[in-house]
Amino acid sequence: MNFNTTNDQDEFISKVDTVCKTLRSFEEACYIEEKLNEKLVPEFSKIGMLGCPISKEYGGLGYDILTYCKSLERIGEEGNSMRTFFSVHTSIGQMLLQGWANQEQKKEFLPATTNGKSIMAFALTEPQAGSDPSAMTSEYEDVGDCYLLTGKKHWIGNGTIANIITTYARDKTTGKISAFIVDMDSSGIRKKEMKNKMGLLTIKNAEINFEGCRIPKQNLLANVGQGLNIAFSALIDGRLSVAAGSIGVMKDCLNETLRHAMSRTQHGSLLAKKQLIQQHISSIVIGMESSKWLTYRAAFARQKLHDYVEQFKLEQEGWQSELNRSNSTYSQLRTDADRLTTIAKFHATNMAFDCATRSLQVFGSFGYQKTSRVAKHFLDSRATMIYEGANEVLELKIASEVLGDSFKAY
Repeated sequence: MNFNTTNDQDEFISKVDTVCKTLRSFEEACYIEEKLNEKLVPEFSKIGMLGCPISKEYGGLGYDILTYCKSLERIGEEGNSMRTFFSVHTSIGQMLLQGWANQEQKKEFLPATTNGKSIMAFALTEPQAGSDPSAMTSEYEDVGDCYLLTGKKHWIGNGTIANIITTYARDKTTGKISAFIVDMDSSGIRKKEMKNKMGLLTIKNAEINFEGCRIPKQNLLANVGQGLNIAFSALIDGRLSVAAGSIGVMKDCLNETLRHAMSRTQHGSLLAKKQLIQQHISSIVIGMESSKWLTYRAAFARQKLHDYVEQFKLEQEGWQSELNRSNSTYSQLRTDADRLTTIAKFHATNMAFDCATRSLQVFGSFGYQKTSRVAKHFLDSRATMIYEGANEVLELKIASEVLGDSFKAY
């Protein structure tokens, strides 16, 4: 595994860095005012970040997954709010379509998402179906010329601004769960912003109600009954993106902590000279570096899965059915990517919250305001231990993969 990047990759990440620096003060102001950062999409669109890992065939830049992760790592330094936009729009939005949509669907929906004209969202979670999506109550009915969708989704990132979402519902008759591409301009959709969040204040979440929403037959994603399989595959990319962003959070916590500790004097000496403060600093470094290599390794595994699937598509007709039914190579590659991204997400998010807590402690009262960058990381990182798979569930998932299916605790 080689985690080095080429000059071309480095140049792109440098462009991401420049945009992040340009947006920093505006993002911080938006965070305090709890409003959407309206400059994010147009500024990142200029460098192609909204299509970073998407094929050039559909308007993207066609970069590999490690380059995308390192870009998210840099964006994560500005906070999980900014990074979450990309996790939703790209990781569980565009990459899901690139992996599962047919050629006509990809040509219809993807190009506008890579230039910022169309924003994506992913609507799986329901009030009674969070860590257990199989418990969803949203239903659809085949009425001949279309599907009729009814149900409620909530905590949908980008939900207030999304133009296109993928959503999931069970057949009213058979109970099978399928996935759909939904144009948010369709009739029968009602959305409202979910407010009073403790963090993630520049990413907007929505509750979305489908009230007899008519979905064209051609907007079925893959095959009937493959909904959960598609959703779980999307969560591989979602967890990887969260892990990558968490590295950036830790890097910013380290930089902020060093700056403060090397300039703040207490009891006659700099904070940085005090042993207990150095313990906090070393813990942040250890958390960041350990998370970095777990995440890069997971990105490597995810790239192998991506490459295999893309080659399989070129060689096989009916590839979706064949991959899911009998392909042992695909199953092993997907299992590896799933396992490693789960470990990376669990570790990196726990470490990011721990690092933010340590940074806040070093800052003392100076850190206990939302205007402090470490306070923002503290608030936002707490959410990452819940979404894209609550960390308690991920622990059980990791253990069951070692023990075997007969020992599953959920």
